[in-house]
Amino acid sequence: MTHSGPLDGTAVPGTIGLPLPDTDAKIMDAATGTEQLPCGEVGELVVRGPQVMLGYWNNQAETDRVLRDGWLHTGDLATCDERGFFKIVDRKKDLIITSGFNVYPGDVEAILRKYPGIQDVAVVGAPDEIAGEIVKAVVVVAPRQKFNRRDFDAFVHCNLSAHQRPKIVETRTEDLPRNFLGKVLRRDLRSETAPVAQRAGSSQPARG
Repeated sequence: MTHSGPLDGTAVPGTIGLPLPDTDAKIMDAATGTEQLPCGEVGELVVRGPQVMLGYWNNQAETDRVLRDGWLHTGDLATCDERGFFKIVDRKKDLIITSGFNVYPGDVEAILRKYPGIQDVAVVGAPDEIAGEIVKAVVVVAPRQKFNRRDFDAFVHCNLSAHQRPKIVETRTEDLPRNFLGKVLRRDLRSETAPVAQRAGSSQPARG
């Protein structure tokens, strides 16, 4: 544990709170981890303190990758506001970079969950020769609901920026794969082929 919300009523909803005593935290650029970012910018959360591990057992290479000068590079993308409250945005490994734009799956998922008839949704990146990656949405349709791709695309167009819009939409009725903490296993979704794939306009992913 590295952060906690204050108990005096000043906790900020949606954040992980302030660093615990004897714990330091900062936001570094996600590409190299060498430049500290100003308040409000998204980067990698790094921490140091007495609770940080000494390293991975019998894995010096991985230890050297995540522990640098006593700082643990968590792999979490986060922000820090002017009051020192930290907010987790997404996991670094789940970041989608499409045509040079950063897309945070959690942001897109929060919007897509508002579409009627969707029980669950996960967003991942799919390889693309032109854009590098494109946004793919895996949609779990609620029981006794029909999924209308044309209506869904209209909803997406009104609520998401062009680079955030899913170019591939896969629908399913079974639950998304999750770990024991209930988090969606996006790596599994990136590697598997969903049973039903709907692509706008043709057999190829739509662009725009």
